[in-house]
Amino acid sequence: MRQIRFTAAGGPEVIAVETVPLPEPAAGQVLIEVVAAGVNRPDIMQRQGSYPPPKGATEIPGLEIAGRIAALGEGVTGFSEGDEVCALVISGGYAEFAVAEAGQVLKKPGPLSLVEAAGLPETVFTVYSTVIQRGRLQKGETFLVHGGSSGIGTTAIQIAKQHGARVLTTAGSDEKCRFCEELGADAAINYREADFAEEVKRLTDGKGVDVILDMVGAAYLQKNIASLAVEGRLVQIAFMKGFKAENLTLTPIMLKRLTITGATLRAQAKEAKAAIAEGLKQDVWPLVEAGKIRPVVHATFPLEEARKAHELMETSSHTGKILLTTGR
Repeated sequence: MRQIRFTAAGGPEVIAVETVPLPEPAAGQVLIEVVAAGVNRPDIMQRQGSYPPPKGATEIPGLEIAGRIAALGEGVTGFSEGDEVCALVISGGYAEFAVAEAGQVLKKPGPLSLVEAAGLPETVFTVYSTVIQRGRLQKGETFLVHGGSSGIGTTAIQIAKQHGARVLTTAGSDEKCRFCEELGADAAINYREADFAEEVKRLTDGKGVDVILDMVGAAYLQKNIASLAVEGRLVQIAFMKGFKAENLTLTPIMLKRLTITGATLRAQAKEAKAAIAEGLKQDVWPLVEAGKIRPVVHATFPLEEARKAHELMETSSHTGKILLTTGR
């Protein structure tokens, strides 16, 4: 099979295509013939050398895939060869075949193509586990997600809206703000033109928001705290603009009884990810089946053009998901 490998830590020029034998599924795993794979920020970080896969996992990048089950490992039930599925994988997605833990595999929603379904796993696992489970977003609350036009952002807008929340978001241009509002956001703030904390204050009549999902990091921390309502929750999932906050004022955290938490998905145990998958089957998959939540696909590239896909992601000009297709 063909797969993508990073020949060294560096820019997109280190991306290479190679041909290798097919992997074999171990007990509790399935082998998937990959039709498409998602491109995500952690892939960029892995290529740059700052986010290696966990010990024992393949170094081949790729965290989410969709395709057809090619083989079942020992003890796997509930699936058959030929089933159309999508899956969260710890690595190895940039390939024509990939191994996935059975507990992290979900049947493809009927309305979606396999290419579209490849844009679901990483974002829905992340958003559901952080916003709904860890952030405890409730119906009637107000939710803010930064980077609303990203893969995570587009999913968070839809899941939070379907959960009954009022949704605010930030984006880097008026065009992206309009896109977010068309997707369902109640209001979108152009962070290049306005102070998002001041806009949140205005949009909530001074109350603030109940839950924030942030991937920017230290540069936004003080403003995120200022934007939270009493008993608000900040969920941190990345730190694109710094991981060390200085000159932080702690008083609002105490006075407003705030919760600051965070999570990464890749490092969690397979049992934890399987539990998230069960929640998705119950709470999110019916909404996808009904067409109320959908992946937003910005662009697709053939597997051998993974360099172009990474270059596009690094421009941050995309709205939604970037996918690689294998032609299978």
